[in-house]
Amino acid sequence: MVCFFARDGDQLVARELAISHWSADQLSGPGVCGVLARRLETHCPDGFVPARLTVDLFSPVSNVPLEVDSEIVRRGRRIAVADASIAQGGKTRVRATAVFLATGTEPPGRVWSPTPDLPMPPPGCVSPNGAPPLFKSGDRDWSGDFTVNQNADRKISWHAMPALVEDEPLTPFQHAAMVGDTTNHICHWGSEGAGYINADMTLTLARLPTGFELGLRADNIIAADGISIGTATLYDRAGQLGTCVVSTLSNARRQIDYSRFRVSERAG
Repeated sequence: MVCFFARDGDQLVARELAISHWSADQLSGPGVCGVLARRLETHCPDGFVPARLTVDLFSPVSNVPLEVDSEIVRRGRRIAVADASIAQGGKTRVRATAVFLATGTEPPGRVWSPTPDLPMPPPGCVSPNGAPPLFKSGDRDWSGDFTVNQNADRKISWHAMPALVEDEPLTPFQHAAMVGDTTNHICHWGSEGAGYINADMTLTLARLPTGFELGLRADNIIAADGISIGTATLYDRAGQLGTCVVSTLSNARRQIDYSRFRVSERAG
């Protein structure tokens, strides 16, 4: 079974998909965000949905068996909050907060909203079997070829993530969290590769995704003095469902040249 992690008792052991391209001794952001979301969603009350997930990625997570700790911060009638963290070597490596909101009826009246341009490849182009995502650069066609997409054009990606943990179905919240971390890749993959590493990821959701496909469209990049903020829209075949924001640091000395990647490799 293609997956990011296997279970070993109460611990999770990384498979190849969970290994970072920055270092074989570290775990990738999508995998880390996924396991934090997996733990946090156990605290989502009935009738609530996860509306925000913020992950602080202030230390690399080592490629060793890991456990996730969590606690409920608040459980109110309409708002619930939970925290989660991963500790290794006696130190917290990453932490996350999830905000869960109670669903309800829409208020009366109309408000302004943009008409989104959300390109989608034809159905059946991706499947949750570990294959890499598709990319669309500028007005080019969708392609899984990294070399073709290494340019300075606006990028959109289309994903169908495999299971996060072996023998567990991937939940919509886990899927959104994993794809959300790839915002750094979509926003900061340029003509010479990817030279920023994200220090956090914030995912906001008005609803959970439906189906097994998710799109991520780069919306804005604001950079100065080695710090860059990237924002993107998350959507599925039913339309937009949330936003993703990453704060990133220049990592030019270890820039990833994606033009050297094989088509079969996954970005993350």
